[in-house]
Amino acid sequence: MRKYLSLLATSLVAVLLCGCGADQAVKKGDKFYALGEYFDAATQYRKAYSQTPPKERALRGQRALKMAECYRRINYTQKAIAAYNNAVRYKQHDSLTYLYLGQQLMKNGSYKEAAKAFQTFLDSTDISHSPQLATLATLAKTGLRSAQQAPQWKKDGSDYTVKRENLFNSRRADYSPMLAGEEFDQLYFTSTRNQAKGDELSGITGTKNADIFMSQKDDKGKWQRPDVIDSELNTDFDEGACSFSPDGRTMYLTQCKTDPSYPRYATIVTSNRSDAAWSKAQDVQLSRDTLSAFAHPAVSPDGQWLYFTSNMPGGQGGYDIWRAPLTTSGIGAVENLGSPINTPGDEMFPTFRPNGDLYFSSNGHEGLGGLDVFWVAPDAPKNIHHPGYPLNSQGDDFGMTFEGLLNKGYFSSNRGDGKGWDHIYSFFNPEIVQTVKGWVYEQDGYELPAALVYMVGNDGTNLKLSVKGDGSFTQEIKPGVDYVFLGTCNGFLNHQEQLRVEPVKESEEYVLQFPLASITAPVLIDNIFYDFDKATLRPESTEALDKLVELLNENPNVTIELSAHTDYRGSAEYNKRLSQRRAESVVNYLTEHGIEKERLSPVGYGKEKPKTIRRKLTEKYPFLKENDVLTEEYIRTLDDDQQEQCNQLNRRTEFIVLRTTYGLFPKK
Repeated sequence: MRKYLSLLATSLVAVLLCGCGADQAVKKGDKFYALGEYFDAATQYRKAYSQTPPKERALRGQRALKMAECYRRINYTQKAIAAYNNAVRYKQHDSLTYLYLGQQLMKNGSYKEAAKAFQTFLDSTDISHSPQLATLATLAKTGLRSAQQAPQWKKDGSDYTVKRENLFNSRRADYSPMLAGEEFDQLYFTSTRNQAKGDELSGITGTKNADIFMSQKDDKGKWQRPDVIDSELNTDFDEGACSFSPDGRTMYLTQCKTDPSYPRYATIVTSNRSDAAWSKAQDVQLSRDTLSAFAHPAVSPDGQWLYFTSNMPGGQGGYDIWRAPLTTSGIGAVENLGSPINTPGDEMFPTFRPNGDLYFSSNGHEGLGGLDVFWVAPDAPKNIHHPGYPLNSQGDDFGMTFEGLLNKGYFSSNRGDGKGWDHIYSFFNPEIVQTVKGWVYEQDGYELPAALVYMVGNDGTNLKLSVKGDGSFTQEIKPGVDYVFLGTCNGFLNHQEQLRVEPVKESEEYVLQFPLASITAPVLIDNIFYDFDKATLRPESTEALDKLVELLNENPNVTIELSAHTDYRGSAEYNKRLSQRRAESVVNYLTEHGIEKERLSPVGYGKEKPKTIRRKLTEKYPFLKENDVLTEEYIRTLDDDQQEQCNQLNRRTEFIVLRTTYGLFPKK
């Protein structure tokens, strides 16, 4: 009997100690939960649940429900489903349990069970006196329709092909890829891998705080292994979900700071690139609201709007997509995109295809489960498109980035990952896209990054296109449309190109060249040929002369000096007479083709003005240096072959702009 009483006492103490430990774990879990540290909270609730005797069914059910809420928030889908089911089994579920359970079952691809959960929520919920419950019922109805249709959507599929890109992925979370660089040869993304800064693990996710990493293509176009951005941009806090201004010099990103005393909400910050380094991030103030989250920034292709995600008051419910104008004086007032883009659910991760299409992810529209990708065209923002399977899956699919105007690029998804961690995938849709790529550069010189190209089509298109740092632009064009492109830049004459776009059966890119003639420097008229020792123009000169006629017609207010030059051989007087006749021959051709004679001044310089070498020419003739003057004395210092090349350079026909006001004022 004494032994029995001793064992009973020992068991009683153990039970009391377990109960005390469970209560302490719940208190710790509640504290973590209040701070938004759901991973740490779930750890404490799981400890409390395991220490709660099975016969205390109410307590086990309550703690299972707390666990489920944490697992739901950190994407531990399987564990969330099990915990919600335990709460139901112990009859401790609340009015939202079946809604959340249905959503988790959708993310698990368990569509029949999800439909039952949504229907149970709808059958057991009285929405007549609660606007909040009415909103949640809308989500449940959307979920029910999704569960009923998802199997057929998956069966139907789409033209998309999707591939997991293991080079970019780690054993932790990798998400929100964003292509950058003029040739899309840089891929920025967010990762919680071990190489991220800081030593502590996040109480929210149980991993390291996220940093921004970058992968670069090598000279052969092969992606290199990613590395963390080594600058002040990344900190011990969470950084991620970045996007760039059109010129690539400003990065907008999300930053999540933590505080042991009270919750901190996500904010949007910005960083500027100086040479190859990104600066320390600075806060972007979109609102004075400090109790809402601001995240997932995206700059519109024209650089005029900043789109972002927020749960601030005034939205449709949950997280919505908002935008604010980017002006020279700062960021303007925010506005909600409204319905139908935003729903009572969550709309997040806005991003843009270069043609202006807005892509975003939502769990409030009918989809396959979790966050699905949707898109709207700029000219039809009310028509929401669902790209279907396999771009979308039962998991969370988000963070699109496009490689040029084609429907290809990268995105992130947690499909098939038991811990809910995101990974980077590539996608491709072989839709037919016709594009034009243009290059604006100085005639006989380098690219002009300050140029603008005006694009006009007979379908009503009227665009002003900026060029990249290499002087290029790329724009989508439509079949059956006639386009006119006008290349312009301060200090240069305009150049016009025309394009007729015919229908094609596969994607095609047209290439246009815009060589702009300088207003301040002599411009070589290449491929002008004369009979030997005469001023007679040879037939092969016609193409170059016709282009000069076009140039003068495109710039009708310009007057030019048309000059001819010879090499140093022969007498100065003879060379000057010959070059004068040659200049006049060119002028005669131009006037015969409709150019007013008053706009043309023929001058023969003979050998008086030897050519001055510009930098671009040194690439073709490496023995020459920039600003070398091809005088007789200089040429005679070279070997025979080089002397002949320099003499050929001196024998040239050029023009220089005299005025840009012809015909603008009365002749008086």
